[in-house]
Amino acid sequence: MYVVDDDRDVRSSISFMLSTGDLRSRPFADGQDFFDSLNELDPGCILLDIRMPKMDGFQVMAELERRGVDWPIIVMTGHGEVPVAVRAMKQGAVDFIEKPFGEDLLLASLERAFQLLKGRGEKGEAKRIARERVALLTRREREVLEGLVKGNSNKMIARDLDISLRTVEMHRANMMDRLQVASLAEALTLAVQADLVGAEAAAGTSQTTSS
Repeated sequence: MYVVDDDRDVRSSISFMLSTGDLRSRPFADGQDFFDSLNELDPGCILLDIRMPKMDGFQVMAELERRGVDWPIIVMTGHGEVPVAVRAMKQGAVDFIEKPFGEDLLLASLERAFQLLKGRGEKGEAKRIARERVALLTRREREVLEGLVKGNSNKMIARDLDISLRTVEMHRANMMDRLQVASLAEALTLAVQADLVGAEAAAGTSQTTSS
């Protein structure tokens, strides 16, 4: 649990509240302080103040997105700053709490954030495994898989690659073995998890045929 707030008293208060719930936190005085240590941090939830000098909460969120850091963020706003909270949620925050807040509210918000963190971690692991499997494919097997994800039949793939239907069937069978999958649906799922194709192509998977 990481607390990013320029107010020393707020950081101390939050640390005390978290300790009563057996949660450990690491405080940071501002966004730059947090980013200076980011490479050594394990994935965790971020409690982020919006109103900070130099680098405000919105800039911190934008930099996290640029770096591909998808950790749950709970933003802290001043009382009545609804437009600020809405903007933060649109930018990716999973929740917001208004200062001053009590222990129960903080712990309830963190519980939701930790559940999201667990889910994102599992999703990230699935993507890593999918990419490792797809990387084992030969160039032709990968082309066949790309064609299948686009919704093309074996005949259409053969035409597009200028190879015989039998050759496509051979590469398709080898591709399935190399991916360690038993069905086309599993192969397509791995392809999408590995970002083999964009969302536009992935949308065609529902029209995929097996012939």
